[in-house]
Amino acid sequence: MDDHAVAVHTLRPRRTLVLVTALVLALHWLVLSHWPLAWNRPVQPADRVLSARSIAVAPPTATPAPTLAPRPVVREKPRPPPNPTAATAPQAQAQAQAQAPQALPDAEAAPAAAPDGASEAGIGLAMATAAANTAATPEAPATAAPDPPASAPLAAPAQDARADIGPPDGGVDADAPDATVDRSDTTPAPVIPVPTRLAYEVSGQARQFTYSARAELLWQHDGSRYEARQEIRAFLLGARAQSSVGRITPQGLRPERFSDRARSEQVAHFDHDRGRVSFSASTPEAAVDPGAQDRLSIFIQLGALLAADPGRFVPGTEITLTSVSARSADRWTFTVEGPETLDLPAGPTPTLKLQRRPRHGHDQRAELWLAPALGHLPARIRLTQANGDYADLRLRSSSAP
Repeated sequence: MDDHAVAVHTLRPRRTLVLVTALVLALHWLVLSHWPLAWNRPVQPADRVLSARSIAVAPPTATPAPTLAPRPVVREKPRPPPNPTAATAPQAQAQAQAQAPQALPDAEAAPAAAPDGASEAGIGLAMATAAANTAATPEAPATAAPDPPASAPLAAPAQDARADIGPPDGGVDADAPDATVDRSDTTPAPVIPVPTRLAYEVSGQARQFTYSARAELLWQHDGSRYEARQEIRAFLLGARAQSSVGRITPQGLRPERFSDRARSEQVAHFDHDRGRVSFSASTPEAAVDPGAQDRLSIFIQLGALLAADPGRFVPGTEITLTSVSARSADRWTFTVEGPETLDLPAGPTPTLKLQRRPRHGHDQRAELWLAPALGHLPARIRLTQANGDYADLRLRSSSAP
């Protein structure tokens, strides 16, 4: 009995402990499952309050445009009727100017000095010596004749293709309207020289620089057409060449194309039907007469004129021709000075000296010696610039081409 009572007395506290434990666990489960702790709650963001207000803008007040005052009306006074007598003179003068033929250019427009110092020497063969002129001073340019308007007639050509030959009085200007020149049909036809090759020794000075060179003139023709070519070469200074091509007429040479080549080529084209010459350079056309020559053919033409009638060209006689370069045209006048015998590298040579008469202070002085034994081709040419520079070509030899 006692053992049974002890067992019962022992089990009661245990049951009570188990129940209490179960109750505690149940309470913990309820708390943890349905009543979360405060610090585990998610933080709710504070409500943002947006406050806005509307502002009513008053409409702009329209500004009335200013009223312009009416402009006063100006009434012109009636003009008096024109005087028919006074209007006649200007109209007559304008008609006279429109009918007047365009004059030949007064002077050649010389090109500016090239970067390499080569410039146009001036006439014919000696023009090539500019290749050796490392700083040649060009002639001052002159105003070339402008092209006539489309409605105006072209310049009237000369009466014939012969040169203007003045008496030996030293005072005739072939360009003057009242100049006394010989253009008669009784003038003998020029005598064209036979084909020839001429070699020259060249000496000169350019800006106190003395140089020497060699030059050659090759003259060829078949009786109807001709070709002339000259070239000069200088050691370390290069070469310069000119050529002239054209026809042979009863009045002498009639150039068609003239070219001048140093580092580049410039060309003049003759249009004898229109009495004009055009240039490959940026220069306007020029009016020329039928007897115009280029800077190379002018030597042959001068000699052909003198060979036709040597007794006619006494000292003081003046010969004026139109000379065309690769850039412009000008009137050149040569004066016959008389016979001279030269001591040249080719030997003693009888010649007839001509000199170009300068028209302006900046013109170069040209001296030309034509040899009758060579068909009046040039045996010597000397050019002197206004600043003292010169080029002297002296005959060294002559032969058949």
